[in-house]
Order: sequence, then C-alpha cells, then structure tokens
Amino acid sequence: MIRGFLIGVIVTASFTASLFFLKFWRQTRDPLFLAFGAAFLIEGINRIPRPFVDHAESNPSTYVIRGFAFLLILAAILYKNRR
Repeated sequence: MIRGFLIGVIVTASFTASLFFLKFWRQTRDPLFLAFGAAFLIEGINRIPRPFVDHAESNPSTYVIRGFAFLLILAAILYKNRR
C-alpha cells in the first residue's frame, strides 16, 4: 500500500520536473533542457506499471529504458559541448 503511494509520488515528481525542463526549453531552445525533460518523462512513464507488477524491478526492460533516458542526457551534454 505505502509502496504504491511512494511510487505515485515519484511518478508525479518526474512529470513535474519534465514540465519544468520543457518550459525552460521552450524559452531558451537549449537542447539540454529538452533532453532532461524527455528523460524525466521517460522515467515517469517507466515507473507507472511498478505497483501493478510483482517483479517489475527485476525485469531487464526496466533497466534498458532507464539506460536510454541516461544516454539521452549524455548525448545532449556531448552535443552541447561539441558546438
């Protein structure tokens, strides 16, 4: 019961952070803000099924999606420093 509530808080916080970064991206058009916004959105969506699936944390697809979000941020950092 409490686990589902805490995961809901994490999902809400991820979506809120995503909205803030996308707002900053809209003002500055900086690709780093877009990458952070997309990564937080992916993380939030990735955590939604956890309360409903027993062993969602041990599923390899969870880590593949999380790794993709981190690679997205890394690619944006490299792109920004390359220019």
